[in-house]
Amino acid sequence: MGMLSLPGFLSCGKKKEFNLSNEKDGHTSGSDENSERGNWSNKGDYLLSMVGYAVGLGNVWRFPYLTYQNGGGAFLIPYTLMLALAGLPLFFMECSLGQFASLGPISIWRILPLFQGVGVTMVIISTFVAIYYNVIIAYALYYLFASFQKVLPWSDCFSWADEFCSKTRLVSSCNATLDGEIIHANYSFITSNNLTCINGTINYKAVQFPSEQYWNKVALQRSSGLDETGNIVWYLALCLLLSWIIVGAVLFKGIKSSGKVVYFTALFPYVILLILLVRGATLEGALDGIEYYIGRQSNITKLMEAEVWKDAATQIFYSLSVAWGGLVALSSYNKFHNNCYSDAILVCVTNCATSVFAGFAIFSILGHMAFVSERPVSEVVDSGFDLAFVAYPEALSRLPVSPLWSFLFFFMLLLLGLDSQFASIETLTTTIQDIYPQAMKKLRIPMTLGVCILLFFLGLICVTQAGIYWVNLIDHFCAGWGILIAAVLEIMGIVYIYGGNRFIEDIEMMIGKKSCLFWLWWRICWFFITPVLLMAILVWSLVTFSPPSYGSVPYPAWGTAVGWCMIIFCVIWIPIVAILKIVKAEGNLWQRIVSCCRPAANWGPYLECNRGERYSHVVDPKKEKEHEIPTVSGFVY
Repeated sequence: MGMLSLPGFLSCGKKKEFNLSNEKDGHTSGSDENSERGNWSNKGDYLLSMVGYAVGLGNVWRFPYLTYQNGGGAFLIPYTLMLALAGLPLFFMECSLGQFASLGPISIWRILPLFQGVGVTMVIISTFVAIYYNVIIAYALYYLFASFQKVLPWSDCFSWADEFCSKTRLVSSCNATLDGEIIHANYSFITSNNLTCINGTINYKAVQFPSEQYWNKVALQRSSGLDETGNIVWYLALCLLLSWIIVGAVLFKGIKSSGKVVYFTALFPYVILLILLVRGATLEGALDGIEYYIGRQSNITKLMEAEVWKDAATQIFYSLSVAWGGLVALSSYNKFHNNCYSDAILVCVTNCATSVFAGFAIFSILGHMAFVSERPVSEVVDSGFDLAFVAYPEALSRLPVSPLWSFLFFFMLLLLGLDSQFASIETLTTTIQDIYPQAMKKLRIPMTLGVCILLFFLGLICVTQAGIYWVNLIDHFCAGWGILIAAVLEIMGIVYIYGGNRFIEDIEMMIGKKSCLFWLWWRICWFFITPVLLMAILVWSLVTFSPPSYGSVPYPAWGTAVGWCMIIFCVIWIPIVAILKIVKAEGNLWQRIVSCCRPAANWGPYLECNRGERYSHVVDPKKEKEHEIPTVSGFVY
């Protein structure tokens, strides 16, 4: 197609020339307000991408577990309070920050150059998480393919099982009455003599569900521990490759392609959850599961325990994906005057409502499993991997037309995981784009594919026979303290150094002037409550630290050391970048520190037409040639 130039108008009213030939990269279009970085095609693309990023696997396998563990319905009280006091304030702050400057998680720290290392930490942690998160997606893909069988391979103890495998509980011994005396004997003696066990005296053999042995022996081929790496499990490696191919294919045109895919990947899981809920509610024992989840009479006394409040805060914090860099990256593609305030509230409420809704769908079927296996609900409920790949698959295998229900469940897990993964990789590519904007306009597709290929090879260690131990280790360390440290520094830097009131004025440039009463709640949270809560969670997590383990398998000392090295590698950039900034600044030490605590010369709205009088002095980023950090560090503006 030949070169064709047409007059266009930015939404802020400034006439601009654009070239239709530039649309071939797919990242920008003639209707974009920001022709260099691109914008979301419409608000629906953005909202569904944010919902998909926030609503992930944790909503299905962690929130329901925490709810029943911490007092049932009573847990919703601290959960809702933590949403209002910690989750929503941070979520709104990050969305506003990215939209205001139209920059990714590293370049956004033009707002406070001394803290640019916080952005680096966020991106590195997102990289670690992206590596193992796609491995979990690979697990879901494997089970999805395994569901295309008439009989689910984990529905019974087949050839791969050992003597401990059983679908029901096996009695080993009990007390019985023989000739007027109470005796204790093994169950074979009891049955051979036609005796009856006395209630409350039955001892059961230690057995495992078929789904548990299938997960460990077949799917994972799990070794004895982190010390025994074993071989790469070839079918998991192929599933991992397929998951990265899907991610790369969806993101090859950036937000222009991913923004369309999320209409399916973000919405269809709700359809599946509804189907599973309706099916589960019709099963015998479903009410027992629901009562175990919420409880007829919630245990209000649990609210007196500090652990309950800590669990509520951490679940909100991680569920909303704050301080990962993804919220800033996705919001940076918004148009300047988008109402980020209403967006933040909508996404946060949707995320939390999804968690509650998922609990009903999960526990109704687990209640049925407890009923048919003659076990208490508490013995069939687990958290994390055991819920997703052991307990729930076992429950589904007992239903009529079980392959269909299994397919729907793992397809839902696949979609939930992919949504979050799209945003994580978009965070990395957005960061690279901000550092090398001109190169990325021409090389976006090769760069995206290169990132996916690199992370695939880095993730191969997680599909060895010891892979599940590596996945658990990365999750235990990188997705914990590093994020908390980044969040604490983020809110303190913006509120106390840049200035909370100044930041509010920035937001009002986008969403319009608001009353003092409107900002009262946000000021209280940003200045006092949220920083205190985050510090309390961080300190609590450090004080209650326990060495990592996978089930009953402890990690070797070197494995724990590797975990500490990973988290140190993530956060060490905060002081390193701060020192580099100070060294590069001019004046004495105090003057250098003060200089680094002021916004950079090119901080402000990306487009000149949005800057107004407050930012009329801003150096145009497109004309700025000076790098804030020496290029040897690898991170430049």
